[in-house]
Amino acid sequence: MAQDIITQEELSLLIEQTYKVESEFNELKTSYESLQNTVEEVVEFLPNAIWVLHEDNTMFLQNSKARELWSLFKKLKLKSEDYEISFQNKSYLVKSSRYKDKKMLSATDITEQKRKENLATMGQMAAHLAHEIRNPIGSISLLNSTLKKRVIPENIPIVEEIQKSVFKIERIIKATLMFSSGVKADKKVFMWSTLQKNLLESCGYYGYTKDISFECLDDDFEINGDFDLLEILFTNFLFNAIDAIELDEEEEGIIKIRHKKEDNMHKFYICDSGVAIENKNDLFEAFKSTKVKGNGLGLVLCRQIAQAHGGSVELLERTEKCFGIYIA
Repeated sequence: MAQDIITQEELSLLIEQTYKVESEFNELKTSYESLQNTVEEVVEFLPNAIWVLHEDNTMFLQNSKARELWSLFKKLKLKSEDYEISFQNKSYLVKSSRYKDKKMLSATDITEQKRKENLATMGQMAAHLAHEIRNPIGSISLLNSTLKKRVIPENIPIVEEIQKSVFKIERIIKATLMFSSGVKADKKVFMWSTLQKNLLESCGYYGYTKDISFECLDDDFEINGDFDLLEILFTNFLFNAIDAIELDEEEEGIIKIRHKKEDNMHKFYICDSGVAIENKNDLFEAFKSTKVKGNGLGLVLCRQIAQAHGGSVELLERTEKCFGIYIA
């Protein structure tokens, strides 16, 4: 048989075509790698966890958030539609979609959204209950005041205990309604001594069994603020201090009020010798209380009042337990 003979020209053309195919392949490979890197960067940029799976549910692609939530991925229902799942005290919204032979799963942290929804629901329920309770409590307070004038002297302490209990309920109702409607400050100039006098009177009315001494401010100065709101703010901290001392093993306690003016800001410090605060992370969470008998609104309301006055409140890490209250 005669063999086909490749000419020099044909060989050169074949080599040229080979180089051309190799060049096109390299360009295509580079383009594919660039596209793959872009996809990975986009997936990595997304705020939620992303998993892309092959048809057999093996992993094709995932971002760093997905790798962090690998334990969550193992609990996901791969055949389900959109649903919510709780994992490690957090809530996630899981969504799935399919394109050709790939399935994509995403998990979005909706813990804060759920918390706000729950708070809104609880706030509405609490406000409704507060409205329902307010009228009968007002009647009880009025009747109790009348009763105090008529009972025999030895029964007056019983009536006064009723008054103190009603006073505490009224504070809870007022805080609940204010929390649900929001805080708005009507600022006017007043003297600190007037507010301090009211605070001490309220502490006496609040009632306590321990021997508690108060170190108050001797200096007087002007404050531009909402008197009623600031009275609520300071009484909340003072009442909390009283409760902390009541829970302490010691029979005596001390509450200190300090003040300094700095950078056009009134900086108050309320310190007490009572028990330490547990669960500090829950301090300013609505409906979460660090006290056995708390309703979880006091400190939240205090922070809102301070913010309405251009300030803030915080727990200070010192040798003694102190809260900083800052009012502009």
